[in-house]
Amino acid sequence: MEELTVGNMGFKIKPLQIIFILAILQLIISFLTVPMILTFDESMWNYIGRNWIRNGLVPYSGGVDNKSPLIFLVFGISDRLFGVNFWFPRLLGILVQSAGIYTLFKIAEKTISHRAGIIAISFYGLSLLWRSTGGKYVSYTETYSITCIIIAVYFCIVSQKNNYAFIGGLFAGFGLGFRFTAVFGMVPVSIFAFKRSMRAGLTFLLGILTSITVLIILGELSGIKMNEFLFYGFGDNFGTGSATAHSLAWKAQRFADGFFYSELILFYPTVVFYFILNRKLDFLKIWLLSEFIGIVILGMYDRCHYKELLPVMSLMSAYVVYYLVENYHASLKQILLGLWIVFFPKNFEPLFAIKKFFILKSNQSITNSDKAAFEGDDLKRLLGLWIRSGTLSTEKVFVAGYGAQIQAYSERISPSIYFNVTQTVYAKKRLFSDLLSNKPSMIVIPLSETYSNSVDGDIRLFINELAFKNYRLDTCIYDYNIFRYKGIIKP
Repeated sequence: MEELTVGNMGFKIKPLQIIFILAILQLIISFLTVPMILTFDESMWNYIGRNWIRNGLVPYSGGVDNKSPLIFLVFGISDRLFGVNFWFPRLLGILVQSAGIYTLFKIAEKTISHRAGIIAISFYGLSLLWRSTGGKYVSYTETYSITCIIIAVYFCIVSQKNNYAFIGGLFAGFGLGFRFTAVFGMVPVSIFAFKRSMRAGLTFLLGILTSITVLIILGELSGIKMNEFLFYGFGDNFGTGSATAHSLAWKAQRFADGFFYSELILFYPTVVFYFILNRKLDFLKIWLLSEFIGIVILGMYDRCHYKELLPVMSLMSAYVVYYLVENYHASLKQILLGLWIVFFPKNFEPLFAIKKFFILKSNQSITNSDKAAFEGDDLKRLLGLWIRSGTLSTEKVFVAGYGAQIQAYSERISPSIYFNVTQTVYAKKRLFSDLLSNKPSMIVIPLSETYSNSVDGDIRLFINELAFKNYRLDTCIYDYNIFRYKGIIKP
């Protein structure tokens, strides 16, 4: 691997050294979290993936979420190999993300210079660690889709061989298989592939079509119905009660928080300077505009969504810094040092995680009266483990509200595909029907204000009536009422 010599001190940097340091930082940020358990989203994917790989219930039959079967497969394999865990999906995400960082280096190296490649991956790798870009959520779908788009850019835009455009298309289609929003990265690549030549554009589209066709065939062979994938993965995300159903005021506040009150503003000076230096509407500008439009159209402004802007802004920033170094003889060593200081993640969560780990390790005996030592997700993990120890593996358990983490750690199947509350009109009807026709052995109902405030009244009323008519109150633990069925559950 070629070395980069900075300054007159013989200070040498290799790209893989930078990537290794970034991977270590990513390990710290993604593993030392508070609490150190599956996140809410990871729990949903683990539950659906486990039902698929362990219990033979394919996605959208064994549980639904607005994600692709590919992420369910990742967590299902993880559960099959190592049981309920978060370390395998996060470690795999770090490896995939590191591949994306290296590919971004190759893009900058071939289009600008080797030095610019080092600068680009410093911008990109550090910004991936920020709290405002979901630094600890490395196992999420954005990691896979963004890496695929970066690879597609390398093969289709950077490489001048038309045959490589097919490889780029394959990766782009695979990225789309992880997230529908990958299309906003595919559009600028398609435009500039056709701009280069008709053959390159058509070859790129053929690659996309090929990978999508392969994924559809594999899905059909696995028993996944395409119409269910499109409905639960896409259509059910819009309308009243869906994940995107928020007021304009809410969206405006989230937009401001994400774009103006976060570390993202650190990119703005170099991005603005890039627009000044390059008056033409080039590929990077179209890429940035397309990704920005995608975030606005989706309208959720989740932290992880901003990751889609980072590759292109990192390339723009690397171009500007390299321009300053070459034309104004600025010290690259000093610039890199300043870059790492300014862009380094200001995140103290790993320190809190270490402190909490040692405090809890010294107190292994946890009872209901000790729950003050735990907060939120910790309690859900404990309750899930309690349910697993107090029920048979064949018994079904329904957790009211946002109980994905409880469901994941309990390793029990829900009687409804809506194991985690979804409040669209269709979801409510399906939930009520499932609970009436397939009564669970246990119903778990939260006593928290969060449950009362976040779950619609008709859902809460239905579950309460079902519980009091057909179940007996067994106990109350960790601020949850536990109801057991009065009769005998037919298999």
